[in-house]
Amino acid sequence: MNYRHAYHAGNFADVLKHAVLALVLEHMRQKPAPFRVIDTHAGIGLYDLSSIEAGKTGEWESGIGRLWGKPFPADVAPLLAPYLAVVAAENPDGNLRWYPGSPAVARHALRADDRLVANELHPEDHARLAAHFRRDGQVKVLNLDAWAVLKAMLPPKERRGVVLVDPPFEEAGELERMAQGLVEAHRRFATGTVLLWYPIKERRAIMRFRRALTDTGLPKLLDAELRVRSDDDPGVLSGTGLVVLNPPYRLDDKLMTLLPFLAGSLAQGVGAGFELTWLAGERVTST
Repeated sequence: MNYRHAYHAGNFADVLKHAVLALVLEHMRQKPAPFRVIDTHAGIGLYDLSSIEAGKTGEWESGIGRLWGKPFPADVAPLLAPYLAVVAAENPDGNLRWYPGSPAVARHALRADDRLVANELHPEDHARLAAHFRRDGQVKVLNLDAWAVLKAMLPPKERRGVVLVDPPFEEAGELERMAQGLVEAHRRFATGTVLLWYPIKERRAIMRFRRALTDTGLPKLLDAELRVRSDDDPGVLSGTGLVVLNPPYRLDDKLMTLLPFLAGSLAQGVGAGFELTWLAGERVTST
């Protein structure tokens, strides 16, 4: 799967990934001690939804396009508020043109003493990312292999932090590398929160991935999946998921409210739904 992000920015997978990231960062802000965000596959930071790339797929229209400017149920609105505040900040005239990638979501959450490490290996995307943050003293932009970043940057000196691992899935074996990388991240930074994003195109591969994560013996793993259609066709992106190591307190309760709303709002066909599962620790909850 080639997931060059300019073609997919703002799609349903981004909605889940960035809404959850924003909730996790909101939790980090509740304590005064500084924290660090490490984004291993950062992309370019900000995406133009009027670009040729975005126009070729139009995926944002069935993602952020379905939420922008819409009213929400009273229990859902505060859960989407941190995420949508970032989108609104990039579109001050109220017209949806610019979509914030994960480093922009992270940067929006930083306080004066917090820091962001944004890494991007692709040379062209790295150059654009570096230009985007060139005058920002709270952001360090790297051009390294993602797994080297985890080894070099963990544990953060703040001893509080969030790591987002969001590969482009251009190479075989990415799910296996993610499982191995999660073990390494936990070994170096046992108290850190780590988010692993993955696409759902072939159910058996995801089941193997989930078993591999369970077999790691890591203490607290929460898996959130969002499906927008049935996964009968292995060649089609039918859903997306996030595995969260050391999820913040009550994140599971928040997702039990948010996920069914997103499944209904972003559905693209028969088979849309969600699943929320504790792979390790706490309790197991599935719907």
